[in-house]
Amino acid sequence: MNGFEAQLKNRILGVLPQAVISQNNDKTDMSPLPPKFVSQFPSIQAPEPIVKGEAIIQSADQISAGIIIGIDPSNSDPISRYLIAGKLVNLEAGEYRVFLGHSLARAMGISVGESVRLMVTSASQYTPLGRIPSQRLFKVAGIYNTGSDIDGQLMVTHIQDAGRLMGFSSKTISGWRLFFEDPFSVSELSKKTLPEGWKWQDWRAERGELFQAVKMEKHMMGLMLGLIIAVAAFNIISALIMVVMEKQSEIAILKTQGMSNHQVLAIFMFQGASSGIAGAVLGGILGVILSLNLNLILSFVGVALFSNGGQLPILIEPSQILIVIILAVLLSLAATFFPSIRASSVKPAEALRYE
Repeated sequence: MNGFEAQLKNRILGVLPQAVISQNNDKTDMSPLPPKFVSQFPSIQAPEPIVKGEAIIQSADQISAGIIIGIDPSNSDPISRYLIAGKLVNLEAGEYRVFLGHSLARAMGISVGESVRLMVTSASQYTPLGRIPSQRLFKVAGIYNTGSDIDGQLMVTHIQDAGRLMGFSSKTISGWRLFFEDPFSVSELSKKTLPEGWKWQDWRAERGELFQAVKMEKHMMGLMLGLIIAVAAFNIISALIMVVMEKQSEIAILKTQGMSNHQVLAIFMFQGASSGIAGAVLGGILGVILSLNLNLILSFVGVALFSNGGQLPILIEPSQILIVIILAVLLSLAATFFPSIRASSVKPAEALRYE
């Protein structure tokens, strides 16, 4: 689950604008440098201008809807890492070229060099035939592949071409986009006070539900693992209770020879805790080894989880493993307490009455 979450974070949030700071009307005055308060956010790269909106794409056979963003290709855009056809420099102002995800291009039945029609309903115009959306023909200049659902929605073009399609003036943009070291930090950064007339938008408006679902799934898996460990702890309790019942006469003999209740208690706690500690530590080590070699094992037994030859994303978090092992050890110690108390309370006279 850590691997899947990290993969989604890199492939989706690494391409979409993680945050956009704009004026309240979603039209921001373009300037050579971003406002000072925008530059003060801990972005991993300088704030960049962006034009962003919703658009409809139409080919000769299909029609679909998605998100269009206009970027300045002179900047180092994250989409360049996922290009499988075309180059970022192919986006030239006035040429009306667009990059599409491979899923969208396949669904529309188009390839590099073909033309598609992009329409923006929010920038509709009045004509003698009625109100029609702003539209232009764009040439597909490249295709990218992030391996996520973004490939079926996101369309990337030059910032000036996107601005013209959106009905913006040459000095107007949607806002300034930011990228952070940890995209999840937007929840804290969004609480910062902005100057009057400015607003904050981030990826949670479009992808928040997806990552909330992943987070909830991780919590449910944690609950299931906790129940599994609890069952193991009850096994320790039942096993020790059986030992106490079987060894009552031996316990009584030890106590008649001078062993105190605390010493008897320590014996049974050590017996149960040793099983829990050994199991937790050995299980943790074997679990890490299994996880690191999981793709190799699946390949060896001939199990193919992905038709395109992909692999399970695996991310080991040492702190999480350490916490699980410590909690398992503590739970095993707690599980030995009741049987050990019962063993220490054995009365020699009663235990040896029929011996």
